[in-house]
Amino acid sequence: MAKASFYTASNLLLFAVVSTALLAWTYDLTRETIARSIENEKLKLIAQIAPSATYDNDIMKDVADLAADKLLGGTETTVVYRGRLNNRPSIAVLQAVAPDGYGGRIHLILAIHHDGRISGVRVVSHKETPGLGDYIEIAKNDWINGFNGISLENRKSSEWKVKKDGGTFDYRAGATITPRAVVKAAHKALRYYAQHRDELFAQSLPENTSGKEGKK
Repeated sequence: MAKASFYTASNLLLFAVVSTALLAWTYDLTRETIARSIENEKLKLIAQIAPSATYDNDIMKDVADLAADKLLGGTETTVVYRGRLNNRPSIAVLQAVAPDGYGGRIHLILAIHHDGRISGVRVVSHKETPGLGDYIEIAKNDWINGFNGISLENRKSSEWKVKKDGGTFDYRAGATITPRAVVKAAHKALRYYAQHRDELFAQSLPENTSGKEGKK
């Protein structure tokens, strides 16, 4: 019995070691590919919400680290992408998290014009119910475009709610929690921008960001 138990334990240990080694090896092989894929997806999203005409620098390199802040909803450091036109602040792209989605955390990206108007909002990732709460994705519904052009100046704080709660944002019956979370997160991110706009753009400009590729 003791010998059999020993052999069983040894086999399990060997299996665990080999499996861990294979996982580590696979991760190492695919890490760069995954990173490039994420970067490409981020580029696509930024291109959708931050029109190229609004900046003439390399927005993907003109970045600054942002400490975790409750208005951005996350618990980790994030990055702001800064667009400049003729060396003047023009647009900023922030990352935010709605922690209270129906299926958990909803990761967002927002482009905000220098004057505080939202240029666009996109959902980066979520776990909302397919076919019900996933209409927050631009590929499935244009609901997310309802944020375009909105600012703290033209939308009162009491209006930053879905219509069911007395606000001005549309929602789909049976899936109120999802849009409610996104609206709240977008409002908080816009307030963060209003409070920190000057310092977001005040940090020194990184090297080699004076213009887009092919532009001077």
